[in-house]
Formats: sequence, C-alpha cells, structure tokens
Amino acid sequence: MTLPGNGTTSSGVRLWGGRFQGGPAEALARLSVSVQFDWRLAPYDLAASRAHARVLARAGLLDADEVGRMLAALDDLEAACASGDFRPTVEDEDVHTALERGLLERLGALGGKLRAGRSRNDQVATDLRLYLRDHARGVASRLVELADALVEQAERHVETPAPGMTHLQHAQPVSFGHQLLAHVQALLRDLSRLSDWDNRAAISPLGAGALAGSSLPLDPVQVARELGFSAAAPNSMDAVADRDFAAEFLFVAALCGVHLSRLGEEVVLWTSHEFGWVELDDAFATGSSIMPQKKNADVAELARGKAGRLIGALVTVLTMLKGLPLTYDRDMQEDKEPVFDAVDTLELVLPALAGMISTMTVRVDRLARAAPAGYTLATEVAEWLVRRGVPFREAHEVTGSLVALCVARECSLDEVPDPDLATVSPHLTPEVRSVLSVRGALEARTTPGSTGPGPVSDQLAAVQDRVESWREWAATRVVPR
Repeated sequence: MTLPGNGTTSSGVRLWGGRFQGGPAEALARLSVSVQFDWRLAPYDLAASRAHARVLARAGLLDADEVGRMLAALDDLEAACASGDFRPTVEDEDVHTALERGLLERLGALGGKLRAGRSRNDQVATDLRLYLRDHARGVASRLVELADALVEQAERHVETPAPGMTHLQHAQPVSFGHQLLAHVQALLRDLSRLSDWDNRAAISPLGAGALAGSSLPLDPVQVARELGFSAAAPNSMDAVADRDFAAEFLFVAALCGVHLSRLGEEVVLWTSHEFGWVELDDAFATGSSIMPQKKNADVAELARGKAGRLIGALVTVLTMLKGLPLTYDRDMQEDKEPVFDAVDTLELVLPALAGMISTMTVRVDRLARAAPAGYTLATEVAEWLVRRGVPFREAHEVTGSLVALCVARECSLDEVPDPDLATVSPHLTPEVRSVLSVRGALEARTTPGSTGPGPVSDQLAAVQDRVESWREWAATRVVPR
C-alpha cells in the first residue's frame, strides 16, 4: 500500500476532522497512518461492530429496520473484505476509518449512526484482544503439532540410551525418549501460559468510549457476552489504557521462542559430524552453494535466530508503555506491529520445526556407543557404594579416584581388573560390575520423572493426555459473528 505523498494530504473519510479547517500535513499523515498493518484487524472490528449495532438497537438508538440494514451491510462489507473487493486506500488512516467508509458507501447517513457510544480508543483495544485471543489458539495448535512430533519420536526411543549432559559434558546415561519429552514439557508450559493469559485477556473494553464511558443507555456486559468475553472492563480509563494483555502475550511468545531456540540448538549439535546422532530428512535441510557435501540444519538455526525477534517484540512494547500517562496515547499505535510479527513468527517457525522433528532419523547405534563414553557410569558406582552403607562423601571420593585411574590408563570403568579395584578402595568388590552397564543404569532409575524405561513410559502416557486436552482447547472458537 502506498501512503499519501507527492505533496498531497489525506482527504477521505476522517473520524476526527470537524474542528479542523484543513487536512493534515503530508508528514503528519504519513506518520499517523496505520492501515497498512492494522487492516488485519478488520474481521474483528466488524464482529465488534455487529455487537455494537445490536446494543444500539436495544438502547432504542436504532429501530428494527435500521439495525437490520446495518447488520446486512456489515455482513456484505465483511464478505467484500474477505474477497478483496473492498480494500483500504491511501486516504484511510486506519482500519476503523476504512471500514466506516465502506459502511457509508453501503448505507449513506445511516452508517454514521454506528459511531455513537464508542471511540477508536475502545474499538482498537477490543479488536486487538479479539485478534490475539483468536490467534493464540492458532499458535496453540502449532505448539500441539510440534509436541505431537516430539512425542512420536519419544515413543520410538523410550529404551534408546543416550549420553545425558550437563555443561555440554557427558554426565549420565539417559533415555533419548526422556530427553525428547523434556522439550515437550516446556511446550506444555507454553500452552498452559497461553490459557492463563487468555483468562486475563477475556475482558471487553467496548463501551469505555474514549476514556469515560458513555451517557447513552448501552450495555457493555451484554456486548462482552456477545463477543465471547467473560466480563466487561470494570474501569473505563483502564479499559482503553491497558496493554498488559499485549505485553503478556509477547512474554509468552518470547519464552516460547526461547524454548524453540534451545530445541533448535540441540538439533544443530545432534546433526553435526562430531555428534552424528540424528540425520535430517532432505525436505528439512539445505545445502551449500560452494560445498557440495554440506547438509545444513537451517530450520533449527532459524528457530534459534527467531527467538531474538520475539524477545525484541516484548522489549519494544514494554518500553513503549513504561512512561505513558492515562489514558490513551498515540504511542500505543506501536503495540500492533510487534504483536502481529510475533504471531506471524510463531506460525511460521512451529510447522517447520514439527516437520523437521517428525521426519528426522535417530541413529540409535551412534547414541548407544556414546552413552557410556566419558565415564557416565561413575554415578552408578557411587550410588552402589551408598547402598552398601558407604557415606556419599566417601563414595564420591572413591569413585573419583577410580575415574582418575581409568583416565590415566585410557580404559573404561568395566575394564579395571578386580585387584586394581581393591587397590582403589576395599569397598570396590567385583560385585560393582553389576552396575557398569548402560542398560542396568537406565533400569535402575525407577523413581517418578526419572529416565528409566518405566518412568519414561508413564511420563509418555501422561504427556499424551495433556497434549490431547490442549488440542481440544486450541480448537475452541472465541470470536463469534
């Protein structure tokens, strides 16, 4: 869309021009215009307009014929917007101006009656809440798809051993399925936060007017109910000034982005030559323009990179809000682009990650060989000693000495001869060899939430139930016609 330029001024339908003798300067028009990005609010503005038309009729400000014609015109305008037959022009300042122009084209003077009892201040606050509550469910659906992909891979690898790491150093053997489910747990928290956010965002600002409510006999509670909100805003000033819902959504989006970035980083490592744990499907990898052998994990890298964009959106809105006096200030026009960009980013990244995870091949042989490397069974030795009454402090020292011996000899724990075990400590009898296997180490982990096959299977069943419940929530509709 081209903005006003070439010395012209915006001279179309304006919602505020009565007191002014002339149109705005070109520089002001170009700075003020927002329709190029807020046009995506059109369906939500029209939904709110239908509810407002009905409340005007109940207040006796539209008769039955007028409200019927008004609702029919709004339906026709919505269809025209959806088909592209009606579009904003360079002279429309914002989505509200454009849609009022469309209504006036259809109804003449009757279209102007819809403006009674509302302001762009409560309109835009309502529209943005409707948009976000609708799109939060779209984001949730994409999160569920990624969780599904991880769960499906985890099901295949409940008993696949892998080296669990801390500080990016081999620590203890784990089930690879357990590691995949760790990422699912983060996604489940993201879904829970979206739902919690939605409960707080389900407050309708419509009826607050510019800031002081209305002297007209309107019913904000009924309007809220018609628009799928749980309540009307209790304070008209806060209703138009509040953008907590936008900032909080962006926090959820940013934290989700951090989780996706951590998953992406793991995939980058897993697919490297040094790890070689995972092979990506050709459909979710790219090559090099100069090095024919390359297979790059671009999806994972882009997911990692997009986290910065999501964090930046949150910082943008918080910084914009921090010094604003009540109530509405034009600074708040800057809330929408970060919000829209965050939604677009998540809806772009999540399906790509889900596809990458669902189609990747896990190299079980490489994982199994890596699982005991780096003396990851050392903790098994220490806990074996504890079960025989050795204080853990001493058990830790004994096991550390055994590892030092193995490092010096460049051998594994199970390769130390029985006499040398006794030399390290009399507590190290040949029976210790019973815990010097990866399979034994995993099967010994029986406590809830641990990495043994039993607990991982239990976790898998619980996760599947929770994912299914979030799938149902994501499928709910909150924005009525």
